[in-house]
Amino acid sequence: MPFDRNAPLPADATVGAAWGVGPTDNYAALAARFRPIFARIREGSVAREVERRLPVDEIRWLREAGFTALRVPREYGGSGIRLVESFELLTELAEADSNIVQALRAHFGFVEHTLHSPLERRERWLGRLAEGAIVGGAWSETGEAPRSQFATRIAQEAGEWRLDGVKFYTTGSLFADWIHVGASDADEAQVSVTVDRRTAGVEVIDDWDGMGQRLTASGTSRFTNVKIDEREIVAGRVPFPYSEAFYQLVHIATLAGIGRAAVSDAAAAIAARKRSYSHAVTAHAAEDPQLLQVIGRARAHAWTTGAIVAQAARALERAAQSIERPDALAVIAEAEIEIWQAQTVASQLILDATASVFDALGASATLRTSGLDRYWRNARTLASHNPRIYKDRIVGDFAVNGTLPPGQWRIGVA
Repeated sequence: MPFDRNAPLPADATVGAAWGVGPTDNYAALAARFRPIFARIREGSVAREVERRLPVDEIRWLREAGFTALRVPREYGGSGIRLVESFELLTELAEADSNIVQALRAHFGFVEHTLHSPLERRERWLGRLAEGAIVGGAWSETGEAPRSQFATRIAQEAGEWRLDGVKFYTTGSLFADWIHVGASDADEAQVSVTVDRRTAGVEVIDDWDGMGQRLTASGTSRFTNVKIDEREIVAGRVPFPYSEAFYQLVHIATLAGIGRAAVSDAAAAIAARKRSYSHAVTAHAAEDPQLLQVIGRARAHAWTTGAIVAQAARALERAAQSIERPDALAVIAEAEIEIWQAQTVASQLILDATASVFDALGASATLRTSGLDRYWRNARTLASHNPRIYKDRIVGDFAVNGTLPPGQWRIGVA
């Protein structure tokens, strides 16, 4: 049917944000539960950044709304949503404040870990998680810790298990009730142990001074003769079979949200601008075709990254559903390859988008009070996790030689 694009839309007609439709039929209703909270979080994001105020209240809002229990099955009191839905929600939350997604990354990984744990552990933890318990992570170590094992140790003394060690990049642990810690036992085997953050000997320090993701409290955690529950000691190098792909896809979803927010802020700034340059092609910035082109291209980068997240989330969901199948290794490896080859492209798209929006703005956009610089800084920080140059090589090795991706990333002295 022919139509006139110059005619006004009907009063009840709306044009969406054009970021794409939800991944499932019930996604709109699911997202509607949380969008008022996201909007409230976004409203204070610049002030938090400028004041360096940690998002303690904001994470509490999400906990109280059930956001931290999204993947917990309904029979335990959670929402029981699919992975594809959870990653779309993480993208929307990252658009509000990427610090919070990063701060909860270890928590959502722990939920996946719990879902694939033995029955007794699942029963113990899923109820806690449904009630709002948040779990942080403490795995990475600095200094001369070897790659093959952790300097952090568990040992049994007089019938009690104790934990000792120092971790860095313990993102989200300051906001958590529990901390999931990677350690080595007396036989140099890798284990993980979950400890109550309030236990004597646990110290979480907000000493993260990275240029980006400043509000994630990604600093030091110390464990000094911490008493641990033997039931919380879990053997193995990998928390759950698709963990590496999962954690990296959280980064891509966070980048997609960063791109959306950066473009939206830049577009709003141009729409509101009254001043213009004498050598601009129009008197009003909002009508300047060069500025519109900059914003349009940056928005395309953000949209493409969101589409990448949606496609990769489908691959990850297939991997999660394959755990009990004989071809699980192949399905998980394929998801890893999809996410690795997406990661290098997605990170570059958002780095370019968050840098390019300044070409459409004046010098006032560089003021700290505008907060626009945080988008590039946050994207650059996220893109530095698990160096992307290695991802390109791994994907190339698969394409040329059929080599499967290596296992869990470890950093340390050879």
